Amino acid sequence: MKDTFIQARLVQKDLIRVSIFTATQWNSINAFLRVDRRNDVKLHQTRMSSVSGAVILDYKLEGPLSLGHGYSVVVGELGVVPLDVSEATTFPGFDEDFYYAGDDLGTTYSKEKTTFVIWAPLASMVIVKCRKANEKTWSLFEAKREDRGIYRLELKGDHKGLYYRYLITNNGVTNETTDIYAKCSTANGEESVVCDFKELEIDMNRDKVSNPIAYTESIIYETHVRDFTISSKTNIENKGKFLGIAEEGRKSKKGHPAGLDYLSYLGITHLQLLPIFDYKTVDEIDPSTKYNWGYDPAQFFVPEGSYASNVLDPLSRISDLKKMVSKLHERGIRVVMDVVFNHVYEFQSSVFEKTVPNFYFRRRHDGKMSNCSGCGNDLATERPMVRKMILDCCKWWQDVYSIDGFRFDLMGLIDCDTLNMIRHRARKKDPYFLVHGEGWDMWGDAKVPSGKMGNYFLMPEYAFFNDNFREDLRKYSCGDLGVVHYLKGSFFGNAVDMVDKARFDSARRSTNYIECHDDYVFFDYLSSRRGDLSLEDKLEVVKMANAVTLLSIGIPFIHMGQEYGQSKFGERNTYNKGDYYNKMSYELRDERWDMVEEVASLIKWRRSHEFSKIYESSVIDSHFFIEDINGIIKVTDTFVDRGLNNPVLYINPTSEDVYVEKDKERLVLVDNSGVIKERKTQKETLVKKHSIILVSDPE
Repeated sequence: MKDTFIQARLVQKDLIRVSIFTATQWNSINAFLRVDRRNDVKLHQTRMSSVSGAVILDYKLEGPLSLGHGYSVVVGELGVVPLDVSEATTFPGFDEDFYYAGDDLGTTYSKEKTTFVIWAPLASMVIVKCRKANEKTWSLFEAKREDRGIYRLELKGDHKGLYYRYLITNNGVTNETTDIYAKCSTANGEESVVCDFKELEIDMNRDKVSNPIAYTESIIYETHVRDFTISSKTNIENKGKFLGIAEEGRKSKKGHPAGLDYLSYLGITHLQLLPIFDYKTVDEIDPSTKYNWGYDPAQFFVPEGSYASNVLDPLSRISDLKKMVSKLHERGIRVVMDVVFNHVYEFQSSVFEKTVPNFYFRRRHDGKMSNCSGCGNDLATERPMVRKMILDCCKWWQDVYSIDGFRFDLMGLIDCDTLNMIRHRARKKDPYFLVHGEGWDMWGDAKVPSGKMGNYFLMPEYAFFNDNFREDLRKYSCGDLGVVHYLKGSFFGNAVDMVDKARFDSARRSTNYIECHDDYVFFDYLSSRRGDLSLEDKLEVVKMANAVTLLSIGIPFIHMGQEYGQSKFGERNTYNKGDYYNKMSYELRDERWDMVEEVASLIKWRRSHEFSKIYESSVIDSHFFIEDINGIIKVTDTFVDRGLNNPVLYINPTSEDVYVEKDKERLVLVDNSGVIKERKTQKETLVKKHSIILVSDPE
């Protein structure tokens, strides 16, 4: 009707509210509830509120409305409108009534049949739209509703490789979408694909990474699949691809190891990859047109297609990723996956909103959508079916792709219970599975405890990116001696009381880093603070900071290029700025190969000494002594019974060489790399400017 707007909403289990805005005169309204376009049930008005041009009418039902039907409200002579049941997701008991515990969401394939199962509790109809890869004509099949909001369809026959989408009718509107639980996909997530994962099974070389490893024995190296392999200065063939990381025998123009061989040369224990699940803002068919790190998730169970050797083959991304992980395992390198369960790219057009409106995303106390990350709308991880999706996803990546750890993006936006369930399930299968993340406090409207750093005691075994370590070491390395007392605590992973009270109950809670993919890389931070330093001096400072990170108590973390002081030309957040800012500069690395050698030697030294297994606060407090001598930090290991040769570490961030009086007559001097340089009997130890020196008793 002209100049009339009508809305009908289910606002309680048994209460419908009709809002009418009209310029038309009316006296009374007889309303009916129409069920599945067939049966009309008269509604009985219980309340009316009106002002000029607007009226709100409440209609009490005889009992709770049963979801799963198509409802509309006939509003007298004014017309018929769909009944919006989206608010049902907020009603008491909804999560309990519609929780589905089955493990068959998505598709289950066999040669005899394929079963489609989707959770869509508000939907009145679900149609499976499918076609074969070489056909253009789609076939439509109606799924049958079952208890707990499940729709199921069973197709007889062998449907391997079948393309499919869902047509889901919610609130009288039909949306076409992919499958939340899709495990395989065509390019750019256009269609979900039925896949036989058994035929893609390969040896994942689990036996090569089954040895016990304490958190503090881990040495994490962070990179991005494209960034690490895209350079034209190597002979890596599959540039920008999963397979590029799996290639052996690759070298740079100067003959130094590249790709996989470079990771082996460094001696790291864990390779942490920026998001490798399917994300939104890169064209998988032509990934050179738009760059992104991948913190805009689209399909949580599907590998990113731009990293596939043949994106037009839906199986390529799966098999390529498996080969990459298997090859890394063969080298003894575990794989940590950066997961983004705190937000999605855009909630309105997401598969989640199209499947179950008003359910998957968190709202603030005032009803507005929550966007505490500033990157997109926050997933309501505390809701049982959202939590189940996340748990199922983590299990899938561990079971199918043999992932060895998760790094949680903005973990402070995920509830503690979900995080603990992920950890418990992962550790049950792999006792050395690594879980860590960003524990920033960002959950302003929290109703349950979140994964912020301050709640570490609620999350056993989780480690946190320690921004105290980052900021203290950055400032100290730049010559700010005023932070020396704070760095003393950070050096021990903030696990013992120093100037500040301990932040954690153990150093294995602390991921010690000076740079990661976002914010300033350390070389650029240093350049912004110390423009007076020459390039040579800056690189000495970088060496010192890297050495302190790798000798600290906690989990040392190195970002790609940090080992030789790579710059991003002053840009702080290069998530979408392309290869120029982000790719690994193998040419620069070759020029500074001596820096790489020092990092590799230091990693080898750390991995060969027992101190890397130290993390308990009481042990740190009892057996290490740290002091500052006019701003020079001295760390002494006093527990000689461990066979550590009583090492002493000196750190000098100043621009002056310093002599420090030694405690014993005979000493062995070791440089930043852990290589013995010379034996001394002098009474003083020279600590050069912008450097560290490790001193220990000779055997």
